[in-house]
Amino acid sequence: MGARIKDVRPPFAGLGERTPEELFGSLPTPCYILDEAALRRNGEILAGVAARTGCKILLAQKAFSNYNLYPVLAPYLAGSEASGLFEARLGAEEMPGKEVHVFCGAYRDDQLQELLRYADHIVFNSPSQLAKFGPAARAAQKSIGLRINPEYSTQEGHAIYDPCAPGSRLGTTRAQWEEKMTPQLAGLLDGLHFHTLCEQDADALELTLKAVEERFGDVLAHMKWLNFGGGHHITRPGYDIPRLEKCIRMAQQKWDVQIYLEPGEACALNAGYLASRVLDVLQNGKTQIAILDASAACHMPDVLEMPYRPPLYGAGEPEEMANTFRLGGPTCLAGDQIGEYGFNTPLKEGDLLLFGDMAIYTTCKNNTFNGMPLPDLFVWHTDGRLQCLRTFGYTDFKCRLGR
Repeated sequence: MGARIKDVRPPFAGLGERTPEELFGSLPTPCYILDEAALRRNGEILAGVAARTGCKILLAQKAFSNYNLYPVLAPYLAGSEASGLFEARLGAEEMPGKEVHVFCGAYRDDQLQELLRYADHIVFNSPSQLAKFGPAARAAQKSIGLRINPEYSTQEGHAIYDPCAPGSRLGTTRAQWEEKMTPQLAGLLDGLHFHTLCEQDADALELTLKAVEERFGDVLAHMKWLNFGGGHHITRPGYDIPRLEKCIRMAQQKWDVQIYLEPGEACALNAGYLASRVLDVLQNGKTQIAILDASAACHMPDVLEMPYRPPLYGAGEPEEMANTFRLGGPTCLAGDQIGEYGFNTPLKEGDLLLFGDMAIYTTCKNNTFNGMPLPDLFVWHTDGRLQCLRTFGYTDFKCRLGR
């Protein structure tokens, strides 16, 4: 994740001329609505890049794990990327016959053998992890990689999301390579992996590749593949796809490697909504406040972690319209605030609000803090049907906390 890009994404383009109330007014709130047509459009864009360049593109499940929709994306992708055992298993089970790549900051002894049942490619974070688990992965005939840190930041702010920030635990620097890597360990490697971008364009990738070449070009000459990681905002309008393809071809020609990309957001960008209703309206001093049945802390945690202000149908910037409201959730957390928005008319109890770009880092990241119910899951199919995938209740809250 990284700084959210504003004013260039069409989070509500799929609604056409219909209002959220017309489309989703009959659904219980809060609820997530996954947009099948938007997922397909994203898949088509990614498949075009792969077809023109010969690269392979994977779904990074950390951003989008709603496996009922994997059959929608699978025809366009080479497989999935996982951050550990459970995601690897999910990718193997729900995208059968596709590649499963896994990277974890550190693997567990008691999970490795099961992990090797599902993973095709396994990427280690450090020479010590490679030394500990690489021989077993090689014996299982897996393709082995090492995550590198080119030590080149292209982000400003949000250092928590910058893998190249000073002191980062992610990826092997060249100094660490020189200190710890032996010829025997290097001989285990089939490829290198870097992940340094976040919601960025291909110009940042171009600069990063220069740093990768400077620090690890000699190593890449002996590799079979290179994984560019994620953070490529490929399906965002205005993204420089020709420059991305130029970067891919450059790496292919220079090092004769198979190129992988593993975007998460690009697969499901603008492919989901969170519908919520106003529970109460109040005023504190000059601040108008609307309390919703959706919580930033529980249902869209990136709003607080990034932080960012999610797109909201029909709303504008604060003070841009006649009425400015601060939107907050119903939890006891004082900071459970979604943000301030402008509205043409004052909000009132019962109003339906529709937040956009809610397919990513929501359903896979939400929680039941304060005993808040999880939003139900719906799919909006291309034929207009609304299918309920899952409802949640008290048992889902309770069973996380004990027997």
